[in-house]
Amino acid sequence: MEKRNLTVVREFVLLGLPSSAEQQHLLSVLFLCMYLATTLGNMLIIVTIGFDSRLHSPMYFFLSNLAFVDICFTSTTVPQMVVNILTGTKTISFAGCLSQLFFFVTFVNMDSLLLCVMAYDRYVAICHPLHYTATMNLCLCVQLMAGLWLVTYLHALLHTVLTARLSFCASNIIHHFFCDLNPLLQLSCSDVSFNVMIIFAVGGLLAITPLVCILISYGIIFSTVLKITSTQGKQRAVSTCSCHLSVVVVFYGTAIAVYFSPSSSHTPESDTVSTVMYSVVAPMLNPFIYTIRNRDMKKGLQKMLFKCTVFQRNNDLSD
Repeated sequence: MEKRNLTVVREFVLLGLPSSAEQQHLLSVLFLCMYLATTLGNMLIIVTIGFDSRLHSPMYFFLSNLAFVDICFTSTTVPQMVVNILTGTKTISFAGCLSQLFFFVTFVNMDSLLLCVMAYDRYVAICHPLHYTATMNLCLCVQLMAGLWLVTYLHALLHTVLTARLSFCASNIIHHFFCDLNPLLQLSCSDVSFNVMIIFAVGGLLAITPLVCILISYGIIFSTVLKITSTQGKQRAVSTCSCHLSVVVVFYGTAIAVYFSPSSSHTPESDTVSTVMYSVVAPMLNPFIYTIRNRDMKKGLQKMLFKCTVFQRNNDLSD
């Protein structure tokens, strides 16, 4: 009799960011601007790297892939949130929620693993410069990217399937701006102990292992940089690494705060703010970090803009 009285949840209500009704519209404009800045900035990185042959190296190959992943990453959550605020519709179907969860887990893991691969690339370039070309060849780079996509796809599929098997028969209100794992597990009326174990086991492996590899890589890099006698060489190595390290700190610091802190410390407000930092703010900052502080990217961007200006002037003169 109890089972007949249970109401099966077929859709969820996304409450969005904690704010008043008046602030919601301001937030929608803010996040729309951030999304456009993220998309245009990362597209500019991809186009610049493809345009300038001097940037056809492993480092910029991975950077262009990171830019593509960041566009997909923010596209998974931000457009839906902005539409919900503007239309006043906060519901999302069960299937739509699972789809959003799948793509979010895929791209958040791709960001994490790509940062690890980029750290390894810097390690080889600085610590073993004579073997860099032979080690980081095109074949290896393509194989690494294919492996990353396979691992992230399987990991996202695992979480999506496990979540789909849960029963949601009580509240359908998600205190978040998208369908994330923790809020969904909190709503389930099933036993979620296995899901939690998978998050800490498999998810922890995919999050902590890359971070450990990054820390080891940079530990070796900094010890090598200290041995460089040339001041210019030290400055170039540090400037290259500082861009990457800035992104790592923002991304990993906030992601670990959400997924690997004790459940007693979780509040909807703190989780939402932390998630915004690594899923919206970090992808938006990446183009600024890598273009403003990277000399090669600045030269490539200036070269592309100059040629575009000359091409436009020639067209105007011909008309």
